[in-house]
Amino acid sequence: MGGKLLGAALLFLTLLASPAAALRVVVISDLNGSYGSTTYSSRVPAAVQQIIALNPDLVIATGDMVAGQRSPALSTDQVRAMWAGFHRVVSDPLAQAGIPLAVTPGNHDASAYGGFEAERRIYGEQWRARKPKLRYLDDADYPFFYAFEMEGVRFVSLDATTLGPLRGDQMARLSKVVDGKEPAVTFSHLPLWPFAQKREREIIGDPMLEALYNKLGVDLHLSGHHHAYYPGWKDGVAYISQACLGGGARVLIGDSARSTPSFTVLEIGRKELRSVTAYTGAGFQTPLNPASLPAQIVSPQATLKRLDLVK
Repeated sequence: MGGKLLGAALLFLTLLASPAAALRVVVISDLNGSYGSTTYSSRVPAAVQQIIALNPDLVIATGDMVAGQRSPALSTDQVRAMWAGFHRVVSDPLAQAGIPLAVTPGNHDASAYGGFEAERRIYGEQWRARKPKLRYLDDADYPFFYAFEMEGVRFVSLDATTLGPLRGDQMARLSKVVDGKEPAVTFSHLPLWPFAQKREREIIGDPMLEALYNKLGVDLHLSGHHHAYYPGWKDGVAYISQACLGGGARVLIGDSARSTPSFTVLEIGRKELRSVTAYTGAGFQTPLNPASLPAQIVSPQATLKRLDLVK
């Protein structure tokens, strides 16, 4: 009896000494194909199956889940058919596995430019019907700008489908839901800073948003649109650009080869971002070696240092 009690006590002390379990988050982006397509590259279901096998706490999609924003605009039936295709391949398998999916609009999903009001309305309808059960801090404009908390980490979706500073009152609302006391992750389609060649101007590019990140203590910004994976860092904030799972892989600034399709896995503790890994290969089981990426991304707007080189 005494031995069992001693063993239980030692186990308890070991658990106390161990770091708290990290939140596992998978990030996917830019899954769409050609305009109006209702089907997906075989990479997409392969990635989804591997994500389910990893059993993350959360999946984030940083936009361009369907292929709208065509001129002339697609019909309502065409747009809804695209979303049905996405749900069949991505949303439904994740939901059946009990994995919540947090989305943010891409320019091909819900562009805020004129002429795409119907696509934006349908995007809202689709995701309000599939709103995940999360602890929301601000969901008045879900699924555009919204915020939620999971295991002591605050997540904020920014509605960034147009070039330049964020529209509306998003920065003011961000200030209300991030307090600097808990890790904070923002995610949007457009990046704050450039990552890929020939998309240098397709950014938020707002120094005032960067200043707000520093003031609030935002730890991490996740983005899509540039179709190239890069884990960067600038002035205390990690900026991670996602590779595409659909078509149109691009070349990082300062590199010569196209980014390989991948998804990103984050391990986030209660105090810090513990690890960032991109998984690639036919079955998305091969970790991408960060040393294969440029040591830094240099553009007129910003210099991003590779995250693993930050001391």
